[in-house]
Amino acid sequence: MKAFVLAAGAGTRLRPLTYDMPKPMIPVAGKPALHYTFENLKKYGFKDVCVNLYYCPGAIVNYFRDNNPGINIKYSVEEKLLGTAGAIKRQEKFFDKTFVVMSGDGLTDINLKKALEFHKKNKSVATIVLKEVDARFEYGITLTGKNGKIKSFVEKPKWKDVYADTVNTGIYIFEPEIFKYIPSGKFFDFGTDVFPNLLKKKKIYGYVMKEYWTDIGNIFEYKKGVFDALGGKLKIDIPLFSDTKRFGAGVKIKGPCFIGRNVKIGKNVIIDPYSVISENCEIGDNAVLEKAVVWDGSKIGKNSRISNTVVGYSGVIPDGIVLFDSIIMG
Repeated sequence: MKAFVLAAGAGTRLRPLTYDMPKPMIPVAGKPALHYTFENLKKYGFKDVCVNLYYCPGAIVNYFRDNNPGINIKYSVEEKLLGTAGAIKRQEKFFDKTFVVMSGDGLTDINLKKALEFHKKNKSVATIVLKEVDARFEYGITLTGKNGKIKSFVEKPKWKDVYADTVNTGIYIFEPEIFKYIPSGKFFDFGTDVFPNLLKKKKIYGYVMKEYWTDIGNIFEYKKGVFDALGGKLKIDIPLFSDTKRFGAGVKIKGPCFIGRNVKIGKNVIIDPYSVISENCEIGDNAVLEKAVVWDGSKIGKNSRISNTVVGYSGVIPDGIVLFDSIIMG
């Protein structure tokens, strides 16, 4: 089976964290978000995956050269952005049967087998995977009728336009026929161009997934995704490391949390639940971390307190600093 993963976005809503990396490479407990997407595809039998690249493409290519999750990865580098549909149209010859599209910056443990069964049962050209959400409408709202048939869309609505609680996850199942509705060499988007037009001519179905999904498009959703992964709401294969020889006396660690390889922790450090300390980090004596997400190579000074804060790659926090709800870059 084949899939297409959208990974070309610049991640502007996550800046400054994404100034020099594509959003799908944002780390989530030991691996980039995109790595977990690939692992989920492999779990359900997908062997060949095409990925579109645009912003900082080398970051993705170089990482998966050394950390391939066991699938065949084909890259489609765009000189200019073509939109979600235009990007896939460019690789039309790659797909000859039913295929899946996923977003590289989504965190999900979706059961793709169930979604595919729904798609085939309804003999649909296009199935949009939907998720029920609670009063957050940064995403497009989708209204479905009997048996999941889609009636209409509202892209990123205002409150006055809200009349449903299911949103478009950016996960799609298509038949090759979908390419008839996408022009070549033109910026074209599924949400604003393809689906509204297709809805007039064909039946489109919406499959409401029950598993976990979130889009790490902003700092709030990113931290939520990390915390949900640590807490087990998001069922992914988080790597396990243990190197207590580098821990000082009196260290207190309260799970769930994640500590990567080659981490040095000073004396009397307190690590509270939902904290992440990535590889090659150093935590000074008497420091306290509470829901802190610390990326590779960072140093937290002595007697510092870091709460609900993301520390970017090679970040340095001086001694005695107190931080709440912050983003610190290296």
